[in-house]
Amino acid sequence: MATLKLRRVAIDTYRENVAFMHRACNVYHSEGFQALNKIEIHREGDGVPVIAVLNIVDDEAITAPGELGLSEQVFEQLGLPPGTPVQVRHATPPHSLAAVHRKIEGEALSREDYLEIIRDIVENRYSKIELAAFLVGCAETGFERDEVLHLTRAMVETGDRLEWNEPLVADKHCIGGIPGNRTTMLIVPIVAAHGICMPKTSSRAITSPAGTADTMEVLADVDLPPGKMHEIVQRERACLAWGGTARLAPADDILIAVERPLSMDSPGQMVASILSKKVAAGSSHLLIDIPLGPTAKVRGHQEALRLRKLFQFVGDRMGLTLEVVITDGTQPIGRGIGPVLEARDVMQVLRNDPRAPLDLREKALQLAGRILEFDPDVRGGQGYFIARDILDSGRALAKMEAIIDAQGRHREIPDPGRLVHQVTAPHDGVVTAIDNLRMASIARLAGAPLDKGAGVDLARKVGEAVKKGEPLYTIHADFPANFDFAVEAARHQNGYEIS
Repeated sequence: MATLKLRRVAIDTYRENVAFMHRACNVYHSEGFQALNKIEIHREGDGVPVIAVLNIVDDEAITAPGELGLSEQVFEQLGLPPGTPVQVRHATPPHSLAAVHRKIEGEALSREDYLEIIRDIVENRYSKIELAAFLVGCAETGFERDEVLHLTRAMVETGDRLEWNEPLVADKHCIGGIPGNRTTMLIVPIVAAHGICMPKTSSRAITSPAGTADTMEVLADVDLPPGKMHEIVQRERACLAWGGTARLAPADDILIAVERPLSMDSPGQMVASILSKKVAAGSSHLLIDIPLGPTAKVRGHQEALRLRKLFQFVGDRMGLTLEVVITDGTQPIGRGIGPVLEARDVMQVLRNDPRAPLDLREKALQLAGRILEFDPDVRGGQGYFIARDILDSGRALAKMEAIIDAQGRHREIPDPGRLVHQVTAPHDGVVTAIDNLRMASIARLAGAPLDKGAGVDLARKVGEAVKKGEPLYTIHADFPANFDFAVEAARHQNGYEIS
């Protein structure tokens, strides 16, 4: 095997192991390496390799002949200092690729097949091209429901699991697609104030204007190591943390990194993704929210019912007590779309502020009530009223403040973006529809979620009257380029229908 010295290349390759070799490197020629080959990297005397995709460079400022440059992710996996000699050789193709080919041809795969595929994915034996082939094969040929179960189990078994030593560990998940739907940040303090354990690990946005973690990060630290998360949950009964710090169903994160640019979200893959994360996070009781609407992820009632049955089938066999609710997804929830604006809405609801968006409050109470009814001491139908009492009494606010302090309160809350543009009604009428996808797109063009203050602030919702020239919503941005993109997008199609 050829030997090279390690060099750290400060490039974030986002969940893909990438190595860099200079074109003038003797090893490049003697071993017959080519760009996009997969290579095994061994520490001398260590038989456990790290696998990476090879890129060839001509600039010694990146990597010189005699060196092997590694992206940040690979460098962290190896855990070796720069200059350490390592051995490099061609990687053996993953054996599980044969099963991927069978899936592409339409064959249903076994539990062993999925376990082997997912194990190879976690060990970075798949390139992005091979991952895409697996995802497209699954999406095009579809999953039998047993295959979704096999995939879910494989994702759980190839990662870590959190243990809470509690008989009831609650969680809630919305399948997404509705801007401003920040009910989780209201449900968690209500449920925790009742006494149910709810350690919430949430995602950051990938294609939406804000994830729960992005919005919570406006108020407090969300990047919590598992030890601190346990400590907070033990004391406060809940947390609102980013799930990326724990190695929970790690294959899911790798697959999502390929899925999102391809705009792929097959039902089977989505169910496996969600339930594997929840089981790995230690949940025992789970509420799934499926918003239904013409511009939501799920647009037909029959599609929603099929998805609910699939969640129930897999959840039951994974040992989860699971309830699925189909909710109104015809328009954004609340007024704010973007981290700062959504955090404002959440805190207004918790503070019982008269300006708080009623639809956000009501949906959060309905969902929190269903979770409270997982408690055997709460009678069916009483959960909503208990949740409302907890919110109205200020107990939910007190619990949220305690969670924020425990996670690390941010003393300075960013303001909404300083560049402001009002989108107004072109004529008198009543708002009959708001396009969820369009509003999310405008908020992202404005800079959300990376710019916390960027986004869209709604002034009118479906069913409300508006006169010509009155505001429909306000665009907020911090940077002129983003601002111009968002304003131009709104000018082209503002996302509102007015009768």
